[in-house]
Amino acid sequence: MSVGVLLVTHNRIGQELLATARDTMGRVPLLVRTLAITPEQDPDLLAERSRRLLEELDRGDGVLVLTDAFGATPSNIACRLMGLEHVNVVAGVNLPMLLRIFNYPQLPLDELSNKAIAGGRDGVLLVEAKYC
Repeated sequence: MSVGVLLVTHNRIGQELLATARDTMGRVPLLVRTLAITPEQDPDLLAERSRRLLEELDRGDGVLVLTDAFGATPSNIACRLMGLEHVNVVAGVNLPMLLRIFNYPQLPLDELSNKAIAGGRDGVLLVEAKYC
């Protein structure tokens, strides 16, 4: 078994990040679903859809929910899932974060959550000439 991943993001950010990660790595080693949030959608219906996706993703090892901007509607929907067992929510999803977790698919939920945070944080840097 392995941890499932749910991307809850504005518009198609999650789908595009996932497609780019798949293109970069050649495969996605974890079960992943995306939930695109648009302004005209009902938050209560989105919360119910997110719970159904969570049930689909949880194969016994839990679900890592990744969202884009903390405090915005996608993260508010993700926060509604936090009371459920075996769910961790991490805000600030970016491509380095996804690549990092896809490189460690065997990790348990809490460790994978920490890898996600480290990958996201370490992927943000001032690019200097010495790096190029």
